[in-house]
Amino acid sequence: MQGKKASESRTELTDLVLPPDTNFLGTIFGGNVMAYVDKVASICAMRHARAMVVTASSDSLDFIAPIRAGEAICLVGYVTYTRTTSMEVYVKVEAENLVTGDRRLTATSYLTFVALDDDGKPTPVPPVIPETEEEIWQHTGAEERHMQRQKRRDIRKERQKAEDSKQETEE
Repeated sequence: MQGKKASESRTELTDLVLPPDTNFLGTIFGGNVMAYVDKVASICAMRHARAMVVTASSDSLDFIAPIRAGEAICLVGYVTYTRTTSMEVYVKVEAENLVTGDRRLTATSYLTFVALDDDGKPTPVPPVIPETEEEIWQHTGAEERHMQRQKRRDIRKERQKAEDSKQETEE
């Protein structure tokens, strides 16, 4: 399968943060940011795979700074790495002061998506070709992030297995 440039999946979204979007401190609800991140990442993954996708995991959503009512929330995402049927997507969130034009980083996130065929089964995706310095840096670290995700999944499976075994013993 021929590779696709990371830039082909690049997705940008900007929206105005209004008072109903904020908490009692006047900053955007974290859940709203999470929804924006998932939406942008989904579009990135679908652009790369040209298939339907599902969110398989959200590694992290690191909040760095708040976004206040009256500012714009600006998200940029792209596919950083692929395996056989899965894709890692990076999303960066910034706040923009629309009067001054100043921007600041407010959050970063990594999510994993799986491409699905018409029957809802995992389907192969093309490899990603990083070009810019940032894309290369993200791509280089992706295998380590994948291994960390796999380790977390294995630990959860072992814990669940032990919990199930404990329940069976108690019954």
